[in-house]
Amino acid sequence: MRIVVGVDGGGTSTRAVVLDETGHEMARAEGPGAVATLDDPAAVSAAVVSVVARALEDADVTLPVDVLWAGLSGAGRDDVQAAVRASLMEASLAERVFVGTDVEAAFSDAFPLAEPGILLIAGTGSILWARSPGAHMIRVGGWGQDMGDEGSGYWIGREALRSVAAAADGRGPETELTGKALVHSSGQEPGDLIAWAASASKSDIAALAPAVTEVADAGDGVAERILSEAVEELVGHITVGVERSGPWQSRPTLCVWGGLVWKGGPLHRRLNGAVQQLAVDLASRELDPPSGAARMALSELGDQP
Repeated sequence: MRIVVGVDGGGTSTRAVVLDETGHEMARAEGPGAVATLDDPAAVSAAVVSVVARALEDADVTLPVDVLWAGLSGAGRDDVQAAVRASLMEASLAERVFVGTDVEAAFSDAFPLAEPGILLIAGTGSILWARSPGAHMIRVGGWGQDMGDEGSGYWIGREALRSVAAAADGRGPETELTGKALVHSSGQEPGDLIAWAASASKSDIAALAPAVTEVADAGDGVAERILSEAVEELVGHITVGVERSGPWQSRPTLCVWGGLVWKGGPLHRRLNGAVQQLAVDLASRELDPPSGAARMALSELGDQP
């Protein structure tokens, strides 16, 4: 019996799913986050090895498996993929190892039969992928924190910090975001945020998004403006994605995923309300990216013995 493993890794967690050659799920496991980097591919490899080992132990399977497909945040560049793949091959997890992005894993689960459709992911960062009716792949966004990530958790957190600075100067209105940002950063006064922001990770800044929602719901106009602009940015991603992947003979299916926009997320209610005005059908199914990665691994078995 041939065995494959799919992995979905991001800043928050890494999840692995084990399938046999028939597609039957044998086990799954979850562990700490794994973000691919060129500077330290061994670190992400270690996170993947740990969670895969636990999943295989539960499945009573010994290494190496036949195929491992790992979808990892940060693995959008060829050189990063190659470095992480080399590190995973050294770990002898599988006879064959494939490395892609967490977006690919999520898209595979959203549209598993190569169906046309649109996927918006908004968490720490933001990106949209679409498969046209003619099977062409379209990407909107995903340019990273310096050039893009509009409407993401990081974008919201950054705009909150800028609003706090403007309020402290008198360039902008006072906002309850000042207190929330200081609590979040363990600062005493707005000036303390300079050093904190300079050393904070992208995830640290994105973690301000729930506080922005809390303050907006309490009536803070500055926070509400930030969230409204974030929704506008994400709706812009969807609108462009529909246009570029068309023409559509019927309304395309839109899946949304990510901690910012999925159920319970800071922007879930606001984005869902805005999407109702668009010519798309919003899917309600919760995605399972590690299963998408596992199916991609399964497809790589082909007819090999």
